[in-house]
Amino acid sequence: MKFQKWNIHPTPDGAAEVLIAAGYPHLVSEVLAARGITAAEEAAAFLERDHRLTISPFLMKDMDRAVERINETMARGERMAVFGDYDVDGITATCILVDYLRRHGVDCLHYIPRRIEDGYGLGKDAIHSLYEQGVKLLVTVDCGITGVEEVDYAASLGMDVVITDHHECKDVLPAACAVVDPHRSDCPYPFKHLAGCGVALKLVLALAGPDREEAVFSRYCTLAAIGTVADVMQMSGENRTIVSRGLDSINHSDFIGLHALLREAGLAEKAITSVQIGFVLAPRINAAGRMDAADVAAELLLCDDPQRAATLARQLCALNRERQDVEQEIYAQALEMIEALPEEERSALILSSDCWHQGVVGIVASRLSEKYSCPSFMIHLNDGVGKGSCRSWGGFNLFVALERCADLLLGFGGHELAAGFTIEEKNIPAFRRRMNQIAREYWGGAEPVSSLDVDVVLNQPGRVTLEEVAALDLLEPYGAGNNRPVFCLQGATLERMQNVGQNRHLKLRLSKGPAQLEGIFFSANVEACGVTLGSRVDAAFYLQINEFRGNRSVQLQMVDIRPSLCCSGREEESLQLLERCLAGECLQPKEVMRLHPTREQCVRAWRSLQHLVPPEGLTTGYLPFVRQVAAAMTGAEPFLRAAFAVEIFREREILNCERQGDQICLCRCDQGKKVSLEESIYLRRLAGGTETVK
Repeated sequence: MKFQKWNIHPTPDGAAEVLIAAGYPHLVSEVLAARGITAAEEAAAFLERDHRLTISPFLMKDMDRAVERINETMARGERMAVFGDYDVDGITATCILVDYLRRHGVDCLHYIPRRIEDGYGLGKDAIHSLYEQGVKLLVTVDCGITGVEEVDYAASLGMDVVITDHHECKDVLPAACAVVDPHRSDCPYPFKHLAGCGVALKLVLALAGPDREEAVFSRYCTLAAIGTVADVMQMSGENRTIVSRGLDSINHSDFIGLHALLREAGLAEKAITSVQIGFVLAPRINAAGRMDAADVAAELLLCDDPQRAATLARQLCALNRERQDVEQEIYAQALEMIEALPEEERSALILSSDCWHQGVVGIVASRLSEKYSCPSFMIHLNDGVGKGSCRSWGGFNLFVALERCADLLLGFGGHELAAGFTIEEKNIPAFRRRMNQIAREYWGGAEPVSSLDVDVVLNQPGRVTLEEVAALDLLEPYGAGNNRPVFCLQGATLERMQNVGQNRHLKLRLSKGPAQLEGIFFSANVEACGVTLGSRVDAAFYLQINEFRGNRSVQLQMVDIRPSLCCSGREEESLQLLERCLAGECLQPKEVMRLHPTREQCVRAWRSLQHLVPPEGLTTGYLPFVRQVAAAMTGAEPFLRAAFAVEIFREREILNCERQGDQICLCRCDQGKKVSLEESIYLRRLAGGTETVK
């Protein structure tokens, strides 16, 4: 089980039926209803995709000054440089602005820092290099908002700087010609959630003017869509418009390099969704920056030579495979380190090593945050200085937390979900203690619990058809605030499971009633999935269409699987009988016969408990636990008698147990003593027996 808790939110009765009656597909209607959209007019408004950006870019503070200064440089014929970031957002933002300026005759360079050699953001060495190349104006994209000293240094050389960024601002802004960032406290721009490429897009729209807005948006919406999805921005407002328009246009994009990458990734001529951007395209572009070759990705997207573009696309995919291998190695090492951490250092994970690849630690931090349900900080050490990447979990605001540790850091930047920082190695222990204290304060002293939000329980899995799954594209684009819907099948039977992909992934088949559904569970295998063949399970998954050799079929992309917390009809009837017995009701002779465990069954049940419940106790799902005990028993009515045996052991005070919803907390308290079960009031009600357990 990947998540400790599944949040299955009830949908108002009849809400989905209202939308179905209005003509919306069943699955779409159920997802909308689960998210509080219960009227047809609300559904129409939510599903409508604007194809125009209606907010004037000049509402952004300093946008007029940025346009004025760039136009001056263009008029003078002076050299300009665009300074970007090495992630997907920064690379696409760089390409948007560089392509626009070059198409308008500007002598324009671009500079994307090398993650390992240069680090994040503006650097004085890079600024000096650009100055020596004759650059008069430097425009940043997706970075620069914290570059106070660097902008002052550029000014000392006689170089002007325009900042465009989307990260959180500190109290002091750089003294640039213009500072364009919707997060400025004095910026009136109403939509605060643009990615760096979104701000770059608004800049070129402002440069083009309203008469050419449609043509400019049409050209750059695909790059902006890729960067926005990759940076996991809130999928509402202008972001929804940018990504919707970009997805619609991606197969007709003017960028040759993008088409080369689509072909190399196996997506040519296919309908592209936000899911494919997030899991196929973005990792390949990101790999260039992570492996210290961000210029490869930028060159690809700006390339106008098909042959060169094909070569660069192959290179990107090779870098991505290399990144995956390095990532897996670092992840395995991090898991070993975490096992050695004391409990007081697990509210926030702070790990460091001098042998980790700096470009990959951020993605490992993401995996650790998801696995351990807490913020994670991965630090690459070199000559006594650490460069860290961190990822949030559960709403923990990284930027605010890093601000509270500023006295221990050499520098930091980013936003609430992802950030970077530098730190002296000697300060890491103090940073670890303080960050864990901040995390404990955030959680209120309680241990964080990994939880999964489930949108829809599929009560009629037979309705999951190709047409219904294809219709889910109406909900696109997905992102923060409009997550890809998670579906759930309760009380299914696990018919088949098989390791695939060098034992790294799991293929399985589930059945419920007459319906059978095939699934794929990435990064899971038979040995570690926590369920057994033929068992009753609950499954959480995305729905997708699998295409293989021209055949199309519905496939479950598994998110989690667990022993079912849902009773079968037989189990429900058995537990009702047990409740009647415990309440002292009069039972029929045949009911007494069903309930009464044999001596052998009691012995097996106790031995199973000794195996399942460790000395420190156990909290687990009630139904899966009873099924495990029952699996160790022989004879009639194993489930019913296993549940009854647990109650007998509790009543005889050799087992402490407490039900909490669908969970049970257990602790053995036998201490090796012998207890006669003949004194059990429950067995006496069944006319006794003289069983003894040890």
